[in-house]
Amino acid sequence: MWTHDALHNMIIDKLRDYKLIIVANREPYIHRYNEDVIECIKPASGMATALDPIVRACGGVWVGHGSGNADRATVDERDHVEVPPENPCYTLRRVWLTKEQEEFYYYGLSNEGLWPLCHCVFTRPSFNPRHWEVYREVNQLFANAVLEEADNKPAFVFIQDYHFGLLPRMLKNANQSLVIAHFWHIPWPNRETFRVFPWKEELLDGLLGNDLLGFHIRYHCQNFLDTIDRTIEARVDQERSEVVREGKTTVIRPFPISIDYEAHQQLAQSPAVDAEMKRLRRKLGLGSKLLGVGIERLDYTKGIPERLQAIDHFLEKHPDFQERLLFVQIAVPSRSHIPQYQAVEEEIDRLVEDINWRWSSKSGWRPIILLKEHFDLTSMIALHRLAHFCIVSSLHDGMNLVAKEFVASRTDEDGVLILSHFTGSARELVDALLVNPYAINELADAIHLALTMPEADRRKRMQKMRAAVESNNVYRWAGKIISALLRFEFPDNP
Repeated sequence: MWTHDALHNMIIDKLRDYKLIIVANREPYIHRYNEDVIECIKPASGMATALDPIVRACGGVWVGHGSGNADRATVDERDHVEVPPENPCYTLRRVWLTKEQEEFYYYGLSNEGLWPLCHCVFTRPSFNPRHWEVYREVNQLFANAVLEEADNKPAFVFIQDYHFGLLPRMLKNANQSLVIAHFWHIPWPNRETFRVFPWKEELLDGLLGNDLLGFHIRYHCQNFLDTIDRTIEARVDQERSEVVREGKTTVIRPFPISIDYEAHQQLAQSPAVDAEMKRLRRKLGLGSKLLGVGIERLDYTKGIPERLQAIDHFLEKHPDFQERLLFVQIAVPSRSHIPQYQAVEEEIDRLVEDINWRWSSKSGWRPIILLKEHFDLTSMIALHRLAHFCIVSSLHDGMNLVAKEFVASRTDEDGVLILSHFTGSARELVDALLVNPYAINELADAIHLALTMPEADRRKRMQKMRAAVESNNVYRWAGKIISALLRFEFPDNP
């Protein structure tokens, strides 16, 4: 069983002579001014939440974009700050971006281009040549920071996500002695979809600068291999799942990401969560009502409108649940000045208003409560524990850690997870109620089954899912990636 201590011991034993450098756009800790006081907060990010315990276990350096308004006030002359503040155990190296760089590289190319391209949810991607220039420029800024941190010494570099498709090749060209791994946290589309990307050859060449390239599931690995095979000059070995370009081999592997199950479970059993459950019961006016929840960023890939339509359809098909069901949707605002995100937010607001108007009763009952605010981990777990069911109906998703967090929260071994077929987590959580999120009737039927399922069946399903998440935890994910990295030898730097 992979644990924090097991990962820490492996790293101490195997990596003691090498530096580990994590690269991610999102920083794990942000410093902000609260009036005249600087406070440190942890951002709401599945990726940062998953990686933070790994870097805590192994030390090293995290290179990320310094986005907080007090970030510059807290770093030293090398743009370093030790984190976490209450128990410093690794270094955060901040990279500074101008407003234009952030706008064009992050919101532009990354989230108006690559995000919709890879998620294939019928949202048209936008490809602006200026955005690509700045994407390349920012990747070079991060390359410079990583090279400074490596300081020409043996180092493993672990890059995160679609923001840094060019970074591996930049690093390899500058220092061939680096061993580089890259985890692509979102899906990889099929080769026909990827053909529309205007700078596909340069992006693919950038990714083949990696020694190891990871995706959540084997299907995404296969899509990437097929894309390489039909797009650029390289030899694809399907049997070994490797690509050879100009004599250099890149290994392609699936590594399903997960959560810190043990820490999540301990918090779920804490007095703080018990107190928050009582507070939420009062705030929501829960009483004896049946509670369903959905918790995610406000994003057009998450299937929130379809989910709300399914609630509406469920109440129409099963009028005996009117005034008995309460559905709480947490939709944390995200990338709000991108037009597609504005459009889905407006659609969700309209649906909630229409559905509540249709079904509201004289007693004041309204079936849907929409909360567009960040919930901290304690509040999120409290909602999980109160819920009779949780809906994760992503239209397309790399993994979806919310599904695993719900399962880990259920220390009572009760509750039902309704899960989209089109999430990576559906490959592991096979005892969830698996649905096509586009099929409103199917989703409504799953809600009915969740609310009428015998307790013994609920417990049996939840026990199996909890065992799967406990076994495939975030330390196993990290341990498998680091074990794969250790098979690479550090070449001499010419």
